[in-house]
Amino acid sequence: MRKAGLLLAISSLPSKYGVGDFGGKAFEFIDFISDTGIKIWQILPLNPLGYGNSPYQPYSSKALDELYIDLDEFVECGWIQCDDLPDFKTSSVDYQRAREYKVKKIKEAFYHFEKTPDYLAFIQEDWVYDYAVFISLKKQNEMRPWYEWSKEESAWIYDKQYDISHLEQEIELEMFIQYMLLKQWKKLCAYAKSKGIKIMGDIPFYVGRDSLDVWSNQNCFLLDEDYVPTFVAGVPPDYFSVTGQRWGNPIYDWDYLIGTDFNFWVDRMEYASKLYDIVRIDHFRAFETYWKIPASCETAMEGEWIEAPGKLFFDYLLKKHPDMQIIAEDLGLPRKEVYELRDHFNFKGMKIVQFTFDPNETNNNFEDRVNMIIYTGTHDNQTIKGWFDSLEKDVQIEVQRLLKIEGYEAKNIVDDFCCFTLSSIAEIAILPMQDVLGLDDYARMNTPGTIGSPNWEWKLQDFNELFMQREKLRGWIKTTNR
Repeated sequence: MRKAGLLLAISSLPSKYGVGDFGGKAFEFIDFISDTGIKIWQILPLNPLGYGNSPYQPYSSKALDELYIDLDEFVECGWIQCDDLPDFKTSSVDYQRAREYKVKKIKEAFYHFEKTPDYLAFIQEDWVYDYAVFISLKKQNEMRPWYEWSKEESAWIYDKQYDISHLEQEIELEMFIQYMLLKQWKKLCAYAKSKGIKIMGDIPFYVGRDSLDVWSNQNCFLLDEDYVPTFVAGVPPDYFSVTGQRWGNPIYDWDYLIGTDFNFWVDRMEYASKLYDIVRIDHFRAFETYWKIPASCETAMEGEWIEAPGKLFFDYLLKKHPDMQIIAEDLGLPRKEVYELRDHFNFKGMKIVQFTFDPNETNNNFEDRVNMIIYTGTHDNQTIKGWFDSLEKDVQIEVQRLLKIEGYEAKNIVDDFCCFTLSSIAEIAILPMQDVLGLDDYARMNTPGTIGSPNWEWKLQDFNELFMQREKLRGWIKTTNR
């Protein structure tokens, strides 16, 4: 069945609290996309943001970031008042100020919370207490990474010898936060389901070194006796960077993972499937071959491709969970074996229309397929308007000529690209919100190979402009039979 989707991070939703969250605007957005015929809402990872506010360097694969908590629910419960709102920016996320305000209010609400049987059952899950200890110890250490703590603190996860009794209140607070976040997220997901909307979430292939994942599963990674990675992850020089991308994440010890029936990865996938209807695996190609960079190298230019046991893993995973909905992010320049792995398990791959029209880029020079997701661009791309405006004049003319051959007169280059994408034979077509609104590169979500502001900061000021696109979207969906 042909479907259309929109890509919009939770953080990019309008909000009076400085960052989008699980509150009323998220429900309002679901109403809007349901009304237009959209069937999929793709979001970015919801896990606690790590270095550079990147959702792809989280502190945990299971915990959710406190930023997304809906304070209005606490107001309705009579736990807090929010009449002291700072003057937040309206068109970008001010992560520090938003976090400071929300944490202050969450602490106020916590003192009014009475433990329920549901809460007591939730905190019995192993990761909940461990994450609460992890983040409490980080705060005790001024947010320094776990491998810079004292030996006693770093070793707690294994020997439980370090006395954490003085952190009991902080640990309780962190468990309350995770409980409320998951409760609110489930309520939002149930509402989406009632409207016929599926939510697609991301799971990053790698995890951050400074994370509960690594701290509590050190044997799963190539680390030395001082917890220092001997090799790190990234990709070699490509379209985005002449020196490659050195992400710095520790590399998996695949021999150990095989010997433990891939427990670490199976657990991650199982949990992600509880959060999302569809799980998109970011950097899927690393299940077939991954770029292994010596930790001593400052760039990603030095390294080697190493084969990974992806087929063995997915055979094991899908035998346990044959109905798990998985999307393979297979962008870049993978070798044919990556596509063979994808197709062996009938996973949908991805295609970026922006790339197919760019004469300087050869990543997506392949025919459209039914079993595929097609995008104008992703969170890592320029917006269509920003990309087109940045092209040389002769290239712009060529792009317009190619669109005209396909039946698009380029009266509005962004709308033409959106219609072209939706008209593909691909079963699923997804448009980033920035392209639906025809925005320039000021609205770009992320520039790969760069860290910090303005990455991840773009957000909607309100829904006014979006609601003006309602009839246009309805028309596109009807015309393209999605």
